[in-house]
Amino acid sequence: MVVENIGPALANLADPFVIFLMTAGVLLGIIMGSIPGMTATMTIAVLLSFTFTMDPAHGMMLLLGIYGGAVYSGSIPAILIRTPGTPSAAATLFDGHPLSKKGEAGRAIKASTVASFIGGVISVLALMFFSPVIAGAALEFRSPEFFALAVFGLTIIASVSGDSITKGMVSGLLGMLVATVGIDPITGFHRYTFDMAKLLTGVEFIAVMIGLFGIAEGLRKYSQGIDDDTDEAAQEMTGVFPSRADLKSIMPVSVGSGVLGAFIGSIPGAGGDIAAFITYNEATRWLKDSVPAFGDGNIRGVAAAESGNNASTGGALIPTLTLGIPGDSVSAILIGALMVHDINPGPGLYQDEPELLYTIFVGFLVIYILILIFGLLGANYWARLINIPSSHIWPVILVLCVIGSIALRGNVFDAWVMLGAGVLGYAMRLRGYPLAPMVLGLILAPIAEVNLRRSLVLSGGSLDIFYTSPIALLVLLLSAAAITVPAVRSVRG
Repeated sequence: MVVENIGPALANLADPFVIFLMTAGVLLGIIMGSIPGMTATMTIAVLLSFTFTMDPAHGMMLLLGIYGGAVYSGSIPAILIRTPGTPSAAATLFDGHPLSKKGEAGRAIKASTVASFIGGVISVLALMFFSPVIAGAALEFRSPEFFALAVFGLTIIASVSGDSITKGMVSGLLGMLVATVGIDPITGFHRYTFDMAKLLTGVEFIAVMIGLFGIAEGLRKYSQGIDDDTDEAAQEMTGVFPSRADLKSIMPVSVGSGVLGAFIGSIPGAGGDIAAFITYNEATRWLKDSVPAFGDGNIRGVAAAESGNNASTGGALIPTLTLGIPGDSVSAILIGALMVHDINPGPGLYQDEPELLYTIFVGFLVIYILILIFGLLGANYWARLINIPSSHIWPVILVLCVIGSIALRGNVFDAWVMLGAGVLGYAMRLRGYPLAPMVLGLILAPIAEVNLRRSLVLSGGSLDIFYTSPIALLVLLLSAAAITVPAVRSVRG
C-alpha cells in the first residue's frame, strides 16, 4: 500500500510550482518562527485564506512548509538571545544560550538543525507507516493519563532549577499560580481576575514567556551598560556542517528523542513544548554524567530538545489525518484547510484520498530536507547576528517583543502582561531564581489541574482511578522515580 502510493506522490511533488510553494513556506516559517511571539499557528492562520483557491495538495505543502520551518527556527533566538521564538523552543535555551556565550552559537544552530531534521524525519516515517496503530494508542489517554503525563513533566523542574532546587520549586509554583488566573475550567468561577474582563481568558502564556526571557534579558543588558559587550564571546565560524565529533555525540540522543517526541506529539493536546521538555529531561536522566553538564552548554541538550519538538509535528498529524482529531493548534487549522476542499480527515481518507495523503507524507519529508539545507547554509549567518553591537540589536529585539506580544491576539493588554513578566523575570534573576521552572509551571499546571479534577469527578472523588489505569500508574511511578532516585543518590553522596 505504502510503496504503491509513493510513486504518484513523487510525481505530484515534481511540479516546479509545488517545489516553489514548499521552499517559500519553509523560508517564511523560518523567518516568522525566529521572531519571538510570531508562532507557527498565527502565521498559518493568517495565510490560510491564500490556499483556498489552490489544489489541496499545493495548499498543504505551503502550510506544512511554514509549520516545519517555524518550529525549527524558534531555536535560533533561543540560542542567540535567550528568548525562544516559539513555545516549543523554550527547552532549547537551557544549553543553547550557554553555547552562544562560549562563542559556539554556530555550532549550536548546526546541531539544532541536524537534530530537527532527524526528529522530523522520524515523525513523518511514523506517520507514514504506523499512524493507525499510534493513533489508537494515543486515544487510550483519558483524564487520568493526561494528569499523570503533566505530573511527569513537572518533575523536570528538578533538572532545570540550577544550584537551588528550593528556588526552582518556588519559581515553578509561581508559574502554576499565574496559570490559575481566569475562569475555573470546571465550575466556571472567576479566579484572580479582579473584575478585569481581559483576565477572564487567563494570562497569555506566550506573552509571559517573551517577557520572562526577552524583556528580562534586555533589562539585564541595559542595567549592566548596553555598550559593554565584554560578556559576548567572539563566535567561531567554521564550515557548513557540524563536526564529526558533534554528529557522533548528538545522533543517538536525536534518534531517541525523535521517537519519544513523535509519540508525545500524537497525543491530542500535548504539543511540541511538552515534547521538548520531556525529551530534554529524559536526555539529562540517561546522560547524567555528560561533560559539560546539562545546562552549561551541552550540545546533546540542544539536540534532545530540538529533535523532540520537531518530531511532534509529524506526531500531531497522526490523529489529525487518521481520526480527524487535531493533535495541536496547527493541525486544527490544517483540518479546516482540508475541509474547505470537502476533504474530511479521518479513517476514510486512506480509502478516498490516498494520493493526497501520501503526497502530504512524502512532501513533509522533502520539507525537512529543505529545512536541513537552509538551516546548515544559514547557521553561520545567524550566528553573526550576535556580533552586532548590543546598542543596535537590543532596541530592535525589544520592539519585536512588543509587536509579537500584541500580534498574538491583537490585544494591547498582552503587551502589558509581557512587560510585567519582564520586570518580574529581571527581579527573579537578580535574586538567583531560575525562570525555566516558571515556564514549565505555566505550561503544565492547566493540564494537570483540569485532568485531575475531571478524573476525580468521574471517580466520585476516589483516587482509585489513577491506580486502575495501567498507563497512568506507570507514568506516575516513573514520576516518583524521577524525584526519589536523584534524592537518594544525593543522600548517599
